[in-house]
Amino acid sequence: MKKEGHPDYHDVLFVDTATGTKFVCGSTIKSDETEEYNGKTYPVYRASITSASHPFFTGNTQFVDTEGRIDKFLKKYKTGKKAAPKAEDKAEEKKAPAKKATKKTDK
Repeated sequence: MKKEGHPDYHDVLFVDTATGTKFVCGSTIKSDETEEYNGKTYPVYRASITSASHPFFTGNTQFVDTEGRIDKFLKKYKTGKKAAPKAEDKAEEKKAPAKKATKKTDK
């Protein structure tokens, strides 16, 4: 493997800014900041979300959506049961005279 073709791979200290959790992992990230962890000095990368703070891994799920996705879809596209005609529509249908069918004859 050529030395010039690949970035420097080294251990990096990742710090979760939300919880303060620290862990060491191999990475090519470069950082000017360093910190001592377990008796060894590592470059530090501060991450806003890690497995220590992400809701999927912690089990703390928060639902921002107040309506369900299916309800929103049905409301938006009106797919579901057809709405019953309003009383006003029924009254107009009764008032309108029915058209008579007429036959045209060619003479």
